[in-house]
Amino acid sequence: MPEPSQESAAKTDTVLRTLLVALFVSLVCSSFVASAAIVLQPLQIENAILDMRRNILQVAGLWDPEGDVDELFASIEPRVVDLETGAYVEDIDPETFDPEEAAKDPELGVQVPPDLDVAKVRRRSKYALVYLVREDDEVSKIILPISGYGLWSTLYGFLALEADANTVSDITFYAHGETPGLGDFIVRPAWRELWRGKRAFDESGNLELQVVKGRVSADDPLADYHVDGVSGATLTGNGVSNMMTYWLGDHGYGPFLQTIQGGGDS
Repeated sequence: MPEPSQESAAKTDTVLRTLLVALFVSLVCSSFVASAAIVLQPLQIENAILDMRRNILQVAGLWDPEGDVDELFASIEPRVVDLETGAYVEDIDPETFDPEEAAKDPELGVQVPPDLDVAKVRRRSKYALVYLVREDDEVSKIILPISGYGLWSTLYGFLALEADANTVSDITFYAHGETPGLGDFIVRPAWRELWRGKRAFDESGNLELQVVKGRVSADDPLADYHVDGVSGATLTGNGVSNMMTYWLGDHGYGPFLQTIQGGGDS
């Protein structure tokens, strides 16, 4: 066989050098990205906690853009609740408890029965975080994390109830992927205002809070429980209604709210 020419050997050597350089650069870049992720992770976690607290303060009516988030949050008490019994759980630290991670745990999570899963939660933790706003050592508001599927995405938010565990104080959604200009009506201040003063349960304890199609009529016998929907965004409104049905129902915060309404420990 003929010997490879010097030109052919040079080309092979050049290609090999190029590949080695590319591999070296890739390794360096990968190491840099991994190191940056590790270094920035604590900051990302801290920012996520601050953002969550900011949303809770807003729905609690305690937000002050000029104030310190941690100082403002001092008046809010996080508690862990057993959703089955409605009782507080004393042996789980609310500062470190993560309901989303707990939902994935075979021992801490439960599958939502299909016939109850109107909000398409699918799986949830056995326990939930609730936030109590205290004034003069008395609970003045109860903040409940809520989630459920809208038209295109899972909606994440907070529902604030007054101390009676029935009257709506406010509602906010901090994450969603609904249609801009239509489904995003759920974050508009004017729509949030419609919720304030509405009631979740009637005098018999039946859950009536929901978003209706169109405007709530003045002669609607359930006007105190119904919230205006938005034309063209019916499915997003239905998603919010389904969230109320599930999270305020017996498989959600229902037992906890019944305990509070009955004068239980708060």
